[in-house]
Amino acid sequence: MNKFLDALKNQDYYENFITRSVNSSNAIEGNTLSYAETYSIIFADESLPLQNVNPRELYEAINLKYALTYSFNNINKFDSGLIIKLNEHINKNIKDISGYRKGKVFIKGADFVPPNPELIPNKMNELLYHYQNSELSLVEKIADFHITFEHIHPFEDGNGRTGRVLINHLLISNNEIPIVIPEERRIEYFDYLQKYDVEGFSNFIIELQEVEKAKMIEYGVEIN
Repeated sequence: MNKFLDALKNQDYYENFITRSVNSSNAIEGNTLSYAETYSIIFADESLPLQNVNPRELYEAINLKYALTYSFNNINKFDSGLIIKLNEHINKNIKDISGYRKGKVFIKGADFVPPNPELIPNKMNELLYHYQNSELSLVEKIADFHITFEHIHPFEDGNGRTGRVLINHLLISNNEIPIVIPEERRIEYFDYLQKYDVEGFSNFIIELQEVEKAKMIEYGVEIN
């Protein structure tokens, strides 16, 4: 039994976790939807009328919920097929993306250039192999995987969202508590990525796991 997926049977906590996850991850990328607007969209709550919602922002909310659901339903799977499928869910109705990017990309605000597209399949295979054979601690392995993934930037769009879903996919699949990276800490988060700071990002993950445990207790979820 997976303790976190079991905890999601608590409907109030499930809705809170999904809404926070979607709202925060999208906000990190510039999405302006509020928590309440995100909840209204992804749980079809008509009590909060939506006004002047940007179609892209609406789809970003819906898509990320579907990506999280796909992750939960395939929690024991971790390969390139899963990663590509998550990105497809995240970009549905926004960009018709299928598979790794075919062109070169540059990341605004980042002092590194992702590899050329023809190198991506090998880079991703090496990344998966390195994760599966690393002797680092679990959280360090996940931190290293995420930072490298974001440096590879394998997709045309949605790399940040995909990468953050994968952090939690790996935590949950190893029976650990997932995290929600708050939008107000995005600069700190980006700094770990820029500096390739695996140790710093590992500590960041552990800190946010404790925050999530407190949230679970607040909602009456038992933590074994």
